[in-house]
Amino acid sequence: MKRISCRLCLFSVIVAVVLLAGTSVLQAQEKTIILATTTSTVDTGLLDYLVPIFEKQAGYQVKTISAGTGQALAMGEKGEADVLLVHAPEAEKKLVDNGAVINYQLVMHNDFVIVGPAADPAGIKGKPSAEAFKAIAQKETAFISRGDDSGTHKKELSIWKKAEVTPAGAKWYQESGQGMGATLLMASEKAAYTLTDRGTYLAQKANVKLQILSEGDKTLLNIYHVMQVNPAKFGKVNAAGGKAFVEFMIAPETQKKIGEFEKDKYGSPLFFPDAGKQM
Repeated sequence: MKRISCRLCLFSVIVAVVLLAGTSVLQAQEKTIILATTTSTVDTGLLDYLVPIFEKQAGYQVKTISAGTGQALAMGEKGEADVLLVHAPEAEKKLVDNGAVINYQLVMHNDFVIVGPAADPAGIKGKPSAEAFKAIAQKETAFISRGDDSGTHKKELSIWKKAEVTPAGAKWYQESGQGMGATLLMASEKAAYTLTDRGTYLAQKANVKLQILSEGDKTLLNIYHVMQVNPAKFGKVNAAGGKAFVEFMIAPETQKKIGEFEKDKYGSPLFFPDAGKQM
């Protein structure tokens, strides 16, 4: 009887340990959110600045996956993330329309610029973006594309289309397949042109030999939205965590921090806060 009693006690202890371990895992999952985002929010240091503030205020741990907007949107459409922070409004609309995401909120903007070597062999300085791209193609000067289905890559392709140029396959046109920071470094090494968001360029300016040569036309506006992945469609999504992050990003205090981020260092904001505005 004593052996049976001991075995029952041991069994009870094992069950209790397993249950406690399971409870701990569930609690950890509930306090972790997956943020899928574009590389520019990481390369500029913005998320390194904001995420710790959110984690401290909200009590969540953020797992940031910086994979470019195209991959971030794909993760959202499959329910593989809890919240998205991206910058490709036309592509985002598909997820809003099919119900993959909810709580779709405008967060901020900056702009895209075309950068290249100071010598400017294609003579694009001061030209609108489409004319600049056309000149690069005509002179067959080196151009480095992200080539990664990111928001920047999508914007680049739309400018080539507007310029009525199909660069794919041309010897002067290369794809890095990497994030914006790495693409800028590659363009600098090859004395090539590339399209970049202004924020990442400013953050990397000291590391590259590239100058802004084309900027300012409406085509180059770069708009960021934040959104929850729909918990009604994907049962494993951390709904509370996703909602908390969206609310944090559009809160007045956070918006102020976005506008002030690295402003003194670069003499201009890397991002301009837009929550509550119509664009």
